[in-house]
Amino acid sequence: MLLVESETKQKVKRKKIPKVLIYEMRNGKPIYYRDYKKVLSGEKSLEEVMGSSVLQAKIIMIILKILLEKIDSKKFEILASEIGYQWMPRTWRNLDIAIFDREKILKEGIDNHYAKTPPEVVIEVDTKADLTKYGDILNYMKEKTQDLLDSGVKKVIWYTTMDKKVMIAEPNKPWLIDNWNCNVEIIDGIIINLGKLLKEEGIE
Repeated sequence: MLLVESETKQKVKRKKIPKVLIYEMRNGKPIYYRDYKKVLSGEKSLEEVMGSSVLQAKIIMIILKILLEKIDSKKFEILASEIGYQWMPRTWRNLDIAIFDREKILKEGIDNHYAKTPPEVVIEVDTKADLTKYGDILNYMKEKTQDLLDSGVKKVIWYTTMDKKVMIAEPNKPWLIDNWNCNVEIIDGIIINLGKLLKEEGIE
């Protein structure tokens, strides 16, 4: 009886959490923004938990700049700014940078809906997700990366600022983790060395 009451209370609590605090959805189960509980208690504003750090934003801009300069724009479409990607019902993820086959994404249509076409490459920098149930960011990264690869994404690249690491994952290949001052091929021979690029910007 007590177990039933506890489950009922948990369901009520979940219903009270505003949808705007949902960062991603996996198999119908919400993944909330980091510190979402502090928003509910009034300690933080919604904007505070949804925002990027200065370093996170800077890294994304550096990567975007290189890609926009070097990528074949007739072949690929670059979309950014937490683009929503939904490949199955009740499941969607936010992507920092996504590189699509231009013909495929245009065929799907550029509209107000989440993308359904699997990106060729996804690039993530840290995360805004609440990691409470994951224990640490690595467990979250592994889950999200595997979901993306299973959905048809050909390469997932993660940069983490806390330890200055990069993780590269591709289907049917060993996942690689290295310091972010190594050379990483993004797509079509485009190489990025994030550590070097940050140093050139005066960021150690």
